[in-house]
Amino acid sequence: MIFKGFTLERVDVGEVELRVRHGGSGPPLLLLHGHPRTHATWHEVAPLLADRFTVVCPDLRGYGGSGKPPTDAEHTPYSKRAMAQDAVALMRALGHGTFAVAGHDRGALVAFRTAMDHPRAVTALLVMDGLPVVEHLERCDARFAAAWWHWWFFGQTAKPAERVINADPDAWYATTGEHMAPEAWADFQEAIHDPATGRGGAGRGGRGDPRVPRSSRPVNGAVVNAAECPPLCGVKRGQTLLASTKEARSWPLSPSWPSVRFCWSWRSCCRGFRDIRSAAPSGRWASDRGPVPRRRAGSGAC
Repeated sequence: MIFKGFTLERVDVGEVELRVRHGGSGPPLLLLHGHPRTHATWHEVAPLLADRFTVVCPDLRGYGGSGKPPTDAEHTPYSKRAMAQDAVALMRALGHGTFAVAGHDRGALVAFRTAMDHPRAVTALLVMDGLPVVEHLERCDARFAAAWWHWWFFGQTAKPAERVINADPDAWYATTGEHMAPEAWADFQEAIHDPATGRGGAGRGGRGDPRVPRSSRPVNGAVVNAAECPPLCGVKRGQTLLASTKEARSWPLSPSWPSVRFCWSWRSCCRGFRDIRSAAPSGRWASDRGPVPRRRAGSGAC
């Protein structure tokens, strides 16, 4: 049984209903999953944190069992701002006026937007395996575009990606379940096989989410706000964190996202930045691998 002692329910946050698990006791901590996962990705992390935090794990809008509203030409319903508003409304509905937030992958961008848009609500920010979108767009080169071609495939609408992905989701996502409990794997499988996640090229659901950064225009090509809360960033195993390296700004983005580049990017967007000087062993999906080191890393994150 996953999430033992947690409550599973649906919470109306205004525009959508979110499926959410919550449990534990202590200061509230919101955990936001990445693409194309669901809240079940935290099934090992959440119980380890529950003795110190009240842990809240929702499916983001468009993902898993949460609502999937119709989109528009700019994909506004799937913007990080819309998801950030969901996050704040959810925490308020559960009785938490202020909270720490941790996000992985796409969830890191939602967490960052939540901290920027709602500085009085967010007490601490942890970003895992993600960069500010403006960093990708401003410093994208041919090497990055070739390695991460699926971003641009998601972004274009002339030949909607949903038709290709829905034909064989298992082949597209190429994810295996050895790092997940059977229930978490079943939840993931149900999510990626749900055609509402990307129905008929409409950009609905989790497959509409990656479209937003390429349809949204940065203001003067720059970040115009910064998170006020104390932030931490987490990267993959084996990387040395050199967030203060001045030359990092001129480095091109590489497919492996060098940690010096990663942390410099977040430093420029957050006030009161702190470096993590050692990375917990994990792979791409840090949220569901290496549970013992994650307990140590998570204990100091908020």
